[in-house]
Amino acid sequence: MELLHEPGVIILTQRKFAIDLILQSRDVSTPFDSNIKLTADSGELLPDPTIYRRLLGKLNFITNTRPDLSFAIQTLSQYMQSPRSEHYQAALHTLRYVRNDPSLGLFFSSEPSFQILSYCDADWASCSVTQRSVSGFFLSIGGCPVSCKLKKQQVIS
Repeated sequence: MELLHEPGVIILTQRKFAIDLILQSRDVSTPFDSNIKLTADSGELLPDPTIYRRLLGKLNFITNTRPDLSFAIQTLSQYMQSPRSEHYQAALHTLRYVRNDPSLGLFFSSEPSFQILSYCDADWASCSVTQRSVSGFFLSIGGCPVSCKLKKQQVIS
């Protein structure tokens, strides 16, 4: 992680880690392609599932300073046990999104405004197999995201 301290602000990024991770990819404008519907049995099984798991682990690490990736990583993490080619392609899409701006991170201002904002939302039956929904929240202090979480609901709504 890199910590930049300039007059009036602190910026926390993972620029070098993100650049190392995306050297072999092309740009996309969203972290996840909303037009695809992933399922547990879509595509061929990957011959070496550790490639998918390593990539997702690295992308998950970046979510510490890039909460915009959280939904994509939460969705892709559901397929860690038996990843398939379609899941891997979706993970590469997220990687290409990181390439757009690898230095994007958390911005902490020295301004005295410490307004606390919290948002929550849920989708409806996003899992095509179980029909379970995903809930999430986002918390920011002074305009900087400090916490977010996404979780698949335990019951069908």
